[in-house]
Amino acid sequence: MPEDTNLTSCFENGSTADQSIDCMFEGLANLAESTILYSIDFTLTSSSGTVSEHSLPLLIIWLGVAGLIFSLYFAFVNIRYFKHSVDVVRGKFDEEGTDGQISNFQALAASLSGTVGLGNIAGVAVAISMGGPGAVVWMTLMGLFGMNTKFVEVALGVKYRTHADKENLSTISGGPMYYLKQAFVKHNLPKVGAVFAAFFAICCIGGSIGGGNMFQANQAFEQFLFVTGGEDSWFNGRGWVFGVGLALLTGLVILGGIESIANVASKLVPAMGGLYLVSGLIVIAMSYQAIPEAFSMMFTDAFTPAAGLGGFVGGLLAGVQRASFSNEAGLGSAAIVHSAAKTEYPVRQGFVGMLGPFIDTIVICNVTALVIIISGVYQDTEGLAGVDLTSKAFADGISWFPYVLAVTVFLFAYSTLLTWYYNGEKALAYLLGERASVRTFYKIVFLFFIVIGASAQLSNVVRFSDAMLFSMGIPNLIGLYMLAPEIKRDLKTYKEKFFAK
Repeated sequence: MPEDTNLTSCFENGSTADQSIDCMFEGLANLAESTILYSIDFTLTSSSGTVSEHSLPLLIIWLGVAGLIFSLYFAFVNIRYFKHSVDVVRGKFDEEGTDGQISNFQALAASLSGTVGLGNIAGVAVAISMGGPGAVVWMTLMGLFGMNTKFVEVALGVKYRTHADKENLSTISGGPMYYLKQAFVKHNLPKVGAVFAAFFAICCIGGSIGGGNMFQANQAFEQFLFVTGGEDSWFNGRGWVFGVGLALLTGLVILGGIESIANVASKLVPAMGGLYLVSGLIVIAMSYQAIPEAFSMMFTDAFTPAAGLGGFVGGLLAGVQRASFSNEAGLGSAAIVHSAAKTEYPVRQGFVGMLGPFIDTIVICNVTALVIIISGVYQDTEGLAGVDLTSKAFADGISWFPYVLAVTVFLFAYSTLLTWYYNGEKALAYLLGERASVRTFYKIVFLFFIVIGASAQLSNVVRFSDAMLFSMGIPNLIGLYMLAPEIKRDLKTYKEKFFAK
């Protein structure tokens, strides 16, 4: 529908409930995208005279540069302490009586359940469709850099966490809202800190409802529709029915708070991640002779694309943007969940947190990418987008695999919903206070938007999701830059205590 469509026209005769909801949502998506994801438009002309048009969101530069800066500032802590990170997750350094609500493994699982979602399935397909196989290389590099960013924000989340709920002192609250406030207090600018913290909390609520809720529900329904008959399915035009069912299942878990969410995530994430990886590796193994060519295509397309400079820039932008959406490094969301971990040392939890982008982007996203590139479906999408394109790629290897993928997609979406509910709840509680009434209110709002997400069209949901999710990176990275020296000192102290020869 046209952009100037008013609300009355959204309910014209013949419009389904899904179409009416999407119509109402379109204006909000346009506003969010044009303001938060402000882009610089430019054209490039190759030596052959080919002109290509590109759009560069400023927030993508903001996130990408941060990953590189923190990688250099901390001397690639992700590589130097990778083994130690694994040891911490395995429980080698667990201590009884440590302050916190969930274990290190549960914290990682809960954080991963918020990032190992449809960005790994639909997002990779979008990146390759937009930027070609070369986009995968840039996604992987962003994953490596993002590990260092995630290390900093998770460590800060634990360092500045607090017992905000005075009626229940066992409950822990943490995240960028808290360390942003303290960062400016240290510079005698408490009012500025309060504004930045509140801005992040508002952005987080938007990200929770956008990328962490509606995008997940939308793509889960698209895959469900795909395996139940597509346009001939009874559910076609009735996404709200699927949304209601998903909302009920989500409500059953979020009633129990972070302990319940982490408990479910610690079982669900390994199961769904393992199922997806094994399935992907089987499809890849069936075409093992094409693996060398697939890797060759990735690197050739990344650095010497057939489309020249325009192709290079297109692949770079697509890879960086989708990687940021997938692993969320720099957005601060992981700091909220990891703040609830049972740990005495903030730096130690930072080591746990940095494994997230490795598992999410470097492992799972690359398996998805190999399946898509080997199948070649990205070269002729036939109108397919997102998760549908990935499903077709898997189906080329195993005809019945779309049914397995449908289950996996649902589990990914479900787990992401659980964690992002918690992120949004903590953000709202920061603004309005840690009260039962606030938590109840947000539960109702969050579940309602699951239904809307399942009913809206993909394009509007993706645009709104990107805008809300990326907006969190504006205040969060400012806080990371201000407080990074503290974490560097803490890392030095930790190293002297546990790695002294």
